[in-house]
Amino acid sequence: MVLSRLLPASLLLGLSLTSCQTRPVATAAAPAPTATAETTTVPAPAVPAEAISAASISKYLQAVSSDSMLGRKPFTTGEERITTYLAAQFAKLGLKPGVVEMNYSGVTNSFFQSVPLVEITGTPSSTLQIKGKGQALSLQYKTDFVAFTQREQAEVKVTNSPLVFAGYGVVAPEYGWNDYAGLDVKGKTVVVLVNDPGNASQDSTLFKGRAMTYYGRWTYKYEEAARHGAAGVLIVHDTKPAAYPWSVVLSGAIGPKLRAQTENKGADKCALEGWLTLDAAKKLFQAAGLSYDKLYAAANTKGFKPRPLGGLTLTGSIQNKLLRKTSRNVLAVLPGTTRPNEYIIYSAHWDHFGVGKAIAGDSIYNGAVDDGTGLASLLSIAEAFQQAKQKPERSIVFLAVTAEEQGLLGSAYYAQHPPFPLNKTVADLNMDMLWPYGPMKDLTVIGYGQSELEDYARAAAKAQDRYLLPDQTPETGMFYRSDHFNFAHVGVPSLYASGGFESRTGGKATIAQHRQNYTTNMYHKPADQFDPSWNLTGIAQDAQLYFRVGQRLASETTFPKWREGSEFKGAREKSTGGK
Repeated sequence: MVLSRLLPASLLLGLSLTSCQTRPVATAAAPAPTATAETTTVPAPAVPAEAISAASISKYLQAVSSDSMLGRKPFTTGEERITTYLAAQFAKLGLKPGVVEMNYSGVTNSFFQSVPLVEITGTPSSTLQIKGKGQALSLQYKTDFVAFTQREQAEVKVTNSPLVFAGYGVVAPEYGWNDYAGLDVKGKTVVVLVNDPGNASQDSTLFKGRAMTYYGRWTYKYEEAARHGAAGVLIVHDTKPAAYPWSVVLSGAIGPKLRAQTENKGADKCALEGWLTLDAAKKLFQAAGLSYDKLYAAANTKGFKPRPLGGLTLTGSIQNKLLRKTSRNVLAVLPGTTRPNEYIIYSAHWDHFGVGKAIAGDSIYNGAVDDGTGLASLLSIAEAFQQAKQKPERSIVFLAVTAEEQGLLGSAYYAQHPPFPLNKTVADLNMDMLWPYGPMKDLTVIGYGQSELEDYARAAAKAQDRYLLPDQTPETGMFYRSDHFNFAHVGVPSLYASGGFESRTGGKATIAQHRQNYTTNMYHKPADQFDPSWNLTGIAQDAQLYFRVGQRLASETTFPKWREGSEFKGAREKSTGGK
């Protein structure tokens, strides 16, 4: 799971303990969670019990998260081992290779989709120099700012670049919002706020209120600044709207970063991307003779006008070491019996952080929960489809993607270079970080209110005597932080759900404590390794539910739709010609 995905442990625990007696209800913008569609459908055939069980999950989980996999980092021996293992398991299950490639020897079939990436190891200048108004300000690397680049150059420089403040850096016509209105930022460095106006201000009349939209993601802000020709873009970090501390920003910015290789070598990106601490931003505004608090308030008001930062300029640089290599997605297909040219995708990411800094004498970052649990479920579901007496009418694609931890790069590449047509792809069912703490009463849907896939999930949950629960922390933008997002972004309805709020045996407080411990002591650390004491029945339960959803989708002739108001509805209509 991408860095910063989890909530602070204290918030996780607090959310559970403050609502122990009632089930939360959906927000006004989403359909009520009690509305059901399952009464009009025929239940899918039963899951073969021997195929998806705690035992099958354990078998695969131990294999993919073992020390021999060396932490599954792209560009390492760990990548070679995990991708070879996954391909071998798909072949053993009798699945077909998912990639057809043309080469000098003719047509070949492969389980591997090549994903060209570049590793950029950047060393920013020790300071960002701010000048203007007869005074100078020197911002310190790591203490005041972090910086990086997506340009594939040995060095990038921003010299005497005028600084401008563009609110949240958002252009959202559907909300009547344009933070760049009337502002020419070509060659300039844009300072923007974290998150989006509705989320940060908690104003239910702006955007989607507390629920973050894609406009609140840092990736979007970098993209939008580049579209306007900015030389640099710096996001002001504020812990509350960001939902993670500066230490998370810092750890994610330091060290080698993988990026997608592009034909123009990142020339269309801003030369400098980065973050400012809140304190540094306030100093910057003060140096410009402006009040940060007043401009922050203005930026949360419709009709905000961007403005220059008092004639200040910025100078900084980044020295880069570049390594271009090819990673790979692993994909297999079970052809459909009657509609083989329509596809249902099950996805999980295979990558983690490899071998790194030793903690308590352990240097292998095994990634058992993140995302060994998703891989184990992926393989168990594939096994279940092969053992089912009734084979699917639509084709089932099993996809293990690379470089999720580096910014969802493998799934982004698949979405831009799909081996199977996107307009014939029924849905993506994504699995990332399933909880090994026993069976759950809930099925929490991240990004609740987006698509009709929730109705399928609700029906399958009801069959397990579980209730559907909307995302309890929509302000963190979880929907945009795992691989399903890249499918949603190109219009494919996507489901990202799992149990993790109310333990069937221990209630809400027990699961909150487990998750707090994981967040504090295991997340993205060597301690995230297989534990024989784990109760994997809850993961098996989630995998069975996903299996049933896939079976039902495979037996239908219709395609699930995005709900009205979803930002992904337009992309789907465009790809399918409005159908």
